[in-house]
Amino acid sequence: MPPERLLRAQLLQIFYSIRSERLLMEQLDYNILFRWFVGLDMDEPVWTATVFTKNRDRLLNQEVARTFFRCVVDRAERYMSDEHFTVDGTLIEAWASQKSFQRKDGPSGRDGREFRGESRTNDTHASKTDPDAKLYRRTHHGEARLSYLGHGLIEHRHGLIVEAMATTADGYAERDAAMLMLHARRKNASAHWTVGADKGYDTFEFVEVIRDLGVTPHVARNVTRRGGSAIDARTTRHVGYAKSQHARPRIERAFAWMKTIGWLRKIKLRGLANVDWLVVFASAAFNLRRLATLTTAPA
Repeated sequence: MPPERLLRAQLLQIFYSIRSERLLMEQLDYNILFRWFVGLDMDEPVWTATVFTKNRDRLLNQEVARTFFRCVVDRAERYMSDEHFTVDGTLIEAWASQKSFQRKDGPSGRDGREFRGESRTNDTHASKTDPDAKLYRRTHHGEARLSYLGHGLIEHRHGLIVEAMATTADGYAERDAAMLMLHARRKNASAHWTVGADKGYDTFEFVEVIRDLGVTPHVARNVTRRGGSAIDARTTRHVGYAKSQHARPRIERAFAWMKTIGWLRKIKLRGLANVDWLVVFASAAFNLRRLATLTTAPA
């Protein structure tokens, strides 16, 4: 299977939220638009779902997805801001059930479906279906689920994604991923840089690190945390801080598109490496969708 055709077919599957490879092959068999986009002739036979899946697993990996994403970002560079950004993370439900989350040191003598009254943590338990998935909850009142975290860095001019990645789910992953993405993007950034973020990023360690990178932290203040907020009036008194907080929700639109259209609400792939390439590839697809609107908009 030619790699360019595989990439185009994968884009179609994300753009049209086609839930399985078998349905995608059915669409390619009779849909003229799909055939044209992938590059198939009218009478050319389509692949079987198994062949498509095997080729995708062999060719589409983290390196290929990130190379494709970088090409899309480079093409969109003229529409992007090079000074003002927002970082955030989103919960991605893993393709593993609660009953697969069992003790690491052997069976507990209970059915995996019944865990009432049993203490379960990521230190003592792991999923038999997807060992990389971690039990995690976003809020104190929410349900703990086997999950991953997806992370994105967007610019403020048009809400395009400039960096993306996935990590295992824990309480430090969002800030650690943010520092990695900011460091990667900072290499080619302008002298003055700001980054917006929600209250979860308001820690002294995170603020100190990104200031060392030469980035101004426009992080929402969390005055109820122990030790107080790491953001003081030196930052909040500027007009730019309020503008960053106003623009910050744009990243939620990107996450909403990727979770409702781009397969990321409950991901069907297993393993962190596979989740990461799909997050990066879905981010590239989101940028392409935005570029289609931006390039046809009247000047």
